[in-house]
Amino acid sequence: MKTFIFLTIVLHTFILQVRTNEYIPSQKLCNRLNFPTENVRRISITGRLIDRTTHISNANIEIIYISSNHRSICSILYHPSSNGHFNLTNVVVQFDEELLLRVTAPGYKIFHKKIPLPLSYERLKEIQLNWQITLTKDNKHMKSIVDTLLSEMTLDEKIGQLNLERVDFNDNGPIISDTLRKKIQRGEVGAVLSIYTPKAARQLQELAINSSRLKVPFIFGFDVIHGHKTIFPVPLGLSSTWNMSLIEHSARIAAREATADALNWVFSPMVDIAHDPRWGRIMEGCGEDPWLGSLVAAAMVRGYQGNNLSDVDTVLACFKHFGLYGAAEAGRDYNTVDMSPLRMYEFYLPPYRAAVEAGAGSAMTSFNEINGVPSTANQWLLTDLLRNQWNFTGFVVSDFDAIGELINHGLGNLQEVSARALNAGTDMDMGSDGFLRTLNHSFQEGKVSKQTIDQACRRVLEAKYKLGLLDDPFHYVNETRAHTDIFTKENRLAARDFARRSFVLLKNDKQILPLARSNLTITLVGPLADDQRNLLGAWSGAGSWNQSVSVLDGIHQLLGNNIQVLHVKGANLLEDPDMLRLLNAYGGHIILDNRTATEMIDEALQVAQKSDIIVAVVGETQGMTGEAASRADIGLPVCQQRLLQALFQIGKPVVIVLMNGRPMTLTWEDQYATAILETWFAGTEAGNAIAEVLFGYYNPAGKLTATFPRSVGQIPLYYNRKNTGRPYNSSDFLDRYKSRYLDIPNDPLYPFGYGLSYTTFSFSPLNVDKTELHGDSDHLNISVVISNTGAYDGEEVVQLYIGDPVASVTRAIRELKNFQKIFLQVREHREISFIITTDDLKFFDANLNYIWEEGVFNIYIGPDSVNTQSVQINWFK
Repeated sequence: MKTFIFLTIVLHTFILQVRTNEYIPSQKLCNRLNFPTENVRRISITGRLIDRTTHISNANIEIIYISSNHRSICSILYHPSSNGHFNLTNVVVQFDEELLLRVTAPGYKIFHKKIPLPLSYERLKEIQLNWQITLTKDNKHMKSIVDTLLSEMTLDEKIGQLNLERVDFNDNGPIISDTLRKKIQRGEVGAVLSIYTPKAARQLQELAINSSRLKVPFIFGFDVIHGHKTIFPVPLGLSSTWNMSLIEHSARIAAREATADALNWVFSPMVDIAHDPRWGRIMEGCGEDPWLGSLVAAAMVRGYQGNNLSDVDTVLACFKHFGLYGAAEAGRDYNTVDMSPLRMYEFYLPPYRAAVEAGAGSAMTSFNEINGVPSTANQWLLTDLLRNQWNFTGFVVSDFDAIGELINHGLGNLQEVSARALNAGTDMDMGSDGFLRTLNHSFQEGKVSKQTIDQACRRVLEAKYKLGLLDDPFHYVNETRAHTDIFTKENRLAARDFARRSFVLLKNDKQILPLARSNLTITLVGPLADDQRNLLGAWSGAGSWNQSVSVLDGIHQLLGNNIQVLHVKGANLLEDPDMLRLLNAYGGHIILDNRTATEMIDEALQVAQKSDIIVAVVGETQGMTGEAASRADIGLPVCQQRLLQALFQIGKPVVIVLMNGRPMTLTWEDQYATAILETWFAGTEAGNAIAEVLFGYYNPAGKLTATFPRSVGQIPLYYNRKNTGRPYNSSDFLDRYKSRYLDIPNDPLYPFGYGLSYTTFSFSPLNVDKTELHGDSDHLNISVVISNTGAYDGEEVVQLYIGDPVASVTRAIRELKNFQKIFLQVREHREISFIITTDDLKFFDANLNYIWEEGVFNIYIGPDSVNTQSVQINWFK
């Protein structure tokens, strides 16, 4: 009886695929020689066993028969041929039996698959299946391989694995100095930064394999942030789609292109929560909300790493910047971060943890300090939290020269800070050479242990094993894929779709948009109207800006001669001499027009008088956002504002197409423009996507994931704020002694979750199935009917927020807890339902316990974080 119970539990566990490596013992070999011919099905299964790129012949293939009552279990054993092929013919199964396939091979995880069978009432009796089964190495095999390598390594070779070296290249291949060549020969390089293309990677990998003693291959890493060669919208724009499948797909395409270019490690996703749009790197993240940010983090990791890291089109993800980098004081890059543990856990840490739980293989430290200790040397962050609490098993790499910069932080000389970083949990040094130059001395002096060096080296070697590099160092070097998988038509079409879905319609007075597709004359004006250089945005990887599509070209390609487009520049991108000098020193390529600002504006006004509508394409340059691109003034450059001011005064409708990488202050523009379309830096297909949206081929449906302030003086400004003891009610203007400004309102210009459509939607009153709930097992059903009441088919993001007005610690006024993005045709309506459980009520208490407390809760539903309906419920323990 005990045996029977055990088998039943194990089999059900297997069928539910909860434990796929469970061993299922079969009680006996099946005897099917004299089997009845009635009420049976015959199955043939052919296929091949492979391990990434090679076949597996040393394996057992079992067909396991399970009777309907699970009392009878037997199996038939097969073996593949020498080239891994198998042909299981004439497998006979009764209608009341279940059939399982199990493959076991030395050094590999056990593979299980339930064989699909027709239902008993179906007459089909012969089934033919063809499967290619990919086996993956188990951890025991990985440990054995890594243990062997470690045992053969000298201390210096182990330290070499912890060194990430930057190498430049040109059309002839990598630029290898004598110093670099000697490092490689001595085994002092573990990974390489900034090298791609099969030609360059092959030459460098051959040097490692042919000239180093142990022939350990390199990992090739690169900043693939929003696409590799085909560039997608900047991450802040992608997050505005509120579409996790799309975001995952963007990472999947980026991984395929990167691996086709011989890369296998990407420094993405960046999951830093940011409340300050002055910070240039806000464009690399997904905005201000930790719950939404967690969804994006997990989607990106899944897209990059796929189901099996050893597949040739997957890359090792590296989430960053761990941690709290987005909270830099004053929005100034690399600046100090200081916050309470409660705020840290509630607002900033969740997306990092989501990346870990999604299986991210590596993490990158941040430049800032946390609790007085820079993250690269912060043992609490990298070991206590990341590894011990969150069970992260990948390796940690420093940001570029972050170990060397610990000296400026005041933690000691290079040897002292390198030892401190390693002991804290930093496994790989990017760019400082601190590990390579000092760790041996620190070991001799007892400042680092052999065990600590071994552990860091093990983590790096395990990553190489998982990527398949220890089996085949040239696994990702494929000249054919470089020609077939990069910058394809399909990838460009995807980039166009991602771009248009990322756009946010901020204003649309008199339904001026979409524009007519014929019998229309428009003036297309602005320094970005015929621009290619800035469309890709910062961190555009290996993308080529001269292959991007300008707005002018996009409109011409879409409509041809159906409308008349009068194009003028109107203004320079910017004219501030200091900023021009700085941006151009780092590849800005900003060229001033030979004409004066007055001459350009006068020309624009003359042309605009001949048109029906003015479309002004304005914004930032690509160098004004990204790393080291903090701005104290986040408005449009003055020269562009002057152009807009002149255009507003002639009395024609003005549509602003905005290109930028951060929320901007647009209070004046919002007052006078007829419409404003936020397009971010939309990537390779920007111009085509913008044209399709302007002329109504796609109805914009993006929603902001970062608040747009009215003024820089409001920053930091975010929707999930706390109430304070003196909350301000804007309806009582003379109530002075409240948390308010004297000169401007408290509320933002455009709130989190905001975005208009060419159509209109109505929300019915909320409906709940109860208002009093009890215990963890209870749940609340809440629904609302959404109706498309406008003239266009369109999408709406139905957002659900929860507020906890009475708790043991102060809580945010409301927090995003769920959403659904739906498509409705004209006059269509649909009931949208959400299920709320106690998991949605949880928060960190004063002792950092993740709990829920009984009491009153406010449930809000609406199209953004402000315009909501609410219902109040009581939930008791």
